[in-house]
Amino acid sequence: MRIPIVCVDERVRQYVGVFWECFSRPQRRHFVTMLVALLLCHGPRTLSNLFRTVAGAGSVASLSRFLAEAPWDASTVAKTWFRRFREQVAPQIAALHAEQRANRPRRGGRSKATRVTGYLIGDDSTMHKRRGKKMEGLGKHYSTTERRVLTGHSLLQALYVVAGRRCPLEPQLYRQKAVCEAEGVAFASKGDLMAECIRSFEPAADTHTHVLLDSWYSAKSIWAAAKARGFSISSGLKSNRLLRIADAHAKGGWRWQDLTTYASKRTENDYQQVVWPNQDGAGRVVWVHVVTTTVRNLGRCQVILVRDTLDAPLKEVRFWASSDLDADAATLIRHLAVRWDIEVLFADAKELLGLDQYQLMSATAIVRFWTLVLAAYVFLEEERARLAATTEQHVTIGDAQRAIQRAHWVHLLTWLRQQFQHQEAFASIVRQLAA
Repeated sequence: MRIPIVCVDERVRQYVGVFWECFSRPQRRHFVTMLVALLLCHGPRTLSNLFRTVAGAGSVASLSRFLAEAPWDASTVAKTWFRRFREQVAPQIAALHAEQRANRPRRGGRSKATRVTGYLIGDDSTMHKRRGKKMEGLGKHYSTTERRVLTGHSLLQALYVVAGRRCPLEPQLYRQKAVCEAEGVAFASKGDLMAECIRSFEPAADTHTHVLLDSWYSAKSIWAAAKARGFSISSGLKSNRLLRIADAHAKGGWRWQDLTTYASKRTENDYQQVVWPNQDGAGRVVWVHVVTTTVRNLGRCQVILVRDTLDAPLKEVRFWASSDLDADAATLIRHLAVRWDIEVLFADAKELLGLDQYQLMSATAIVRFWTLVLAAYVFLEEERARLAATTEQHVTIGDAQRAIQRAHWVHLLTWLRQQFQHQEAFASIVRQLAA
């Protein structure tokens, strides 16, 4: 059954109004249709199914033109929701600073400055396209979920986490060099795209930014970009990365050693127990070894070795590096645990909003579809935060979506009752609601 546009919840109306300046008057109807349909659709998020979700949506062809041809800028939409996010979290950031000032011990001399950390998390995700042979931007990309190379699109995404809130940044389509040459577009590596994201990022006021990346982005240029902005950075390391260790018999008193060899020489006494936080607040115990040294191409940093149990095989040891030289082991683990939020973003956006369910041909339409999905995600994140504050319980994005869907069903039933009370013709109601 299709939801009439008049039944759209007031909170959704207020949210879409924030983006009015991003679209012309005809485009606004399509924007509202897409956003509401993404929130309410129960099947795959193809244009046909999205069209069948909301009544008064024009046509499938008009939605297709809205994504592929209409003159609107996806980057402006992303900047609009991020500006709104920074305004929303400003009071929470101020409250965290005040809490730190109230709790710090009183002593003589100048007080230590308070710090609220915001995390800029970057990663990529593969959108598997089994039958999309004529889609622009298609390439061969490794999927960590499937653990194999798939044909599809590679979404490069950044997520900002601060004061208990999350906000995705503008999505980017990564094309391999051969694909760029075939389609006549300029090539930029994943490292280049991530470094540019760091250079152009505008954090919330009165915060310190900590960049979190996996081992695919442990490049010298990315670390340099973060340090140039005064950001901290922590990233995964592959087991073959070299770190500097003391050696009295080597020239200069030190030598390079790969992480696998270094880990093999550590004893149980070199590790300490630390709690790795989970989203539900419980956490799990892991064993951690931290050493301050130099990693080749990254410079001076803290190297973190993590294993789930002391008797876990060497191949299961995970490695990270962090530029935060003053942090203890527990603080470093808290930094690293936040990176999981972007994995949750990908999972929620795919499962709940159909991030990977599109059937679009042009690269412009694909990036615009991703942008609209993330705009819907931002709305659900706002609802999640509101519900969590109201109920004082843990609320997920899925909980927020189910709540907004229930609200729309109430609006629909109320509308139907009003129509029958006014003796609206049954055939007229059927024409409006039948898909």
